Amino acid sequence: MSILNSLIALPLARRRSAIELFKKYPLEIQEEARQNLLATAARTVWGEKYQYQNIKTVQQFQEAVPVQEYQDLYPYIQRMQAGEENVLWPGRVKWFARSSGTTNAKSKFIPITAESLENCHYQGGKDIISLYTAACPDNHLFSGKTLSLGGTQEKDQAHDKYCGDLSAILMSNLPFWIQLIRTPNLEIALLGEWEEKIKQIAADSSSRNITCLTGVPSWMLVLLNHLLVETKKANILEIWPNLELFIHGGINFAPYRDQFAKLIPAPRMNYFEVYNASEGFFAMNESPADEDMLLMLDYGVFYEFIPTEDLGQAKPRALGLSEVELGKNYALVISTNGGLWRYLIGDTIVFTKLQPFRIKISGRTKHFINAFGEELMVGNADRALESVCRQTSTAIVDYTAAPFFMLAGQSGRHQWLIEFREPPTDLADFARRLDESLKALNSDYEAKRYKDITLSRPEIILARPGLFYDWLKEKNKVGGQHKVPRLANSREYLDELLAINKRL
Repeated sequence: MSILNSLIALPLARRRSAIELFKKYPLEIQEEARQNLLATAARTVWGEKYQYQNIKTVQQFQEAVPVQEYQDLYPYIQRMQAGEENVLWPGRVKWFARSSGTTNAKSKFIPITAESLENCHYQGGKDIISLYTAACPDNHLFSGKTLSLGGTQEKDQAHDKYCGDLSAILMSNLPFWIQLIRTPNLEIALLGEWEEKIKQIAADSSSRNITCLTGVPSWMLVLLNHLLVETKKANILEIWPNLELFIHGGINFAPYRDQFAKLIPAPRMNYFEVYNASEGFFAMNESPADEDMLLMLDYGVFYEFIPTEDLGQAKPRALGLSEVELGKNYALVISTNGGLWRYLIGDTIVFTKLQPFRIKISGRTKHFINAFGEELMVGNADRALESVCRQTSTAIVDYTAAPFFMLAGQSGRHQWLIEFREPPTDLADFARRLDESLKALNSDYEAKRYKDITLSRPEIILARPGLFYDWLKEKNKVGGQHKVPRLANSREYLDELLAINKRL
């Protein structure tokens, strides 16, 4: 143990010095990233189209290249998938991450270049360890193995390319020495059948010394609860007594924190949030005590921030780091060493600190409710539910919410379909508390709730056990990084789920 710690101590210390450097000179580091990206891609199809060789300033970059969404880049990605070189990024790309940010039937395929793999995604993984070991110097992380809960991938023989969940791509390309300290083996980790994967991971890992878990909280809970059933243990520490860290991302952890605390009742258990999407690795906690994340500025990603009120405009304002303000919602725009250019990733963030730049994920650009002017974001919903669950000693598995639109002579309301692990004894009281919590968190919501004129108290609908799992399974979206959309401005998701809730 001491030898291993000694071997990794020096590179970790060097990396922490580099992190301090970009914290001290953020604007300079970001400008260097932009210049490097454009210079590298100047002779690609994309770079020649937008004459990257002539672009010298951020303003010129923004004037030349429109903000892109996936459908705008899709024709170029198709060419890359067919094997064409030098399209969005130099060389040929063989890896494409199947994005699972939504449960839409149509998947998105995000190019993963060698540069984005090594300098962004893997660098993020190394930095987690660097920051965690600095924050918790008495850790025993390397005395055992890390259990990674990931997705699947497939090879397209005709075009010699791989498509799959980001987690599967990362695991497949890890260096051998990392493979030695993680579990399960790739044969199990990349299984396509989710139920079989859970069974085999549980059987494989129950006798191992697991010190760290990584994955999406909702799916990790499925594994942990399965383990307890199979082993007949009271809690996870009876299976893995040395477990000390859960590295999580993908969804807000707040509604799940109490459930993890019950499953892993250890005061020394640490939780570390990361913002690692298919499109890139962007931010992470600096210590387990943090409630926000440090924006990582030297991963080959150039950031811009669109005020959410500008979304939908033909030429929305795109701000740089020097222009952002605390507490405002911004849609994140990225240009990356994965060949994404001024790409609207779909997430909204809020800056919590400007020296250094620290953020929280506040929601999705398309996952919110604003049917009555209430501007309810996912962050509001998650925080409100966390508060009410604590007040009422309940726990949730999953939820989604959507508007119920005004009828003649009636105000509208929000309908919340919630699958509880521990249902409340009084559903009406739960709805009242949720309403009060949302009012306290969101002034627009509070204003629209005035005397029930525009918006009535939310309605809570009980989802039967396993409803969201069954819905995802019907859409072939079970496991790994797939997530239920929390909020929607239409009833598309909710009506589908309500129909299944009645049918089964």
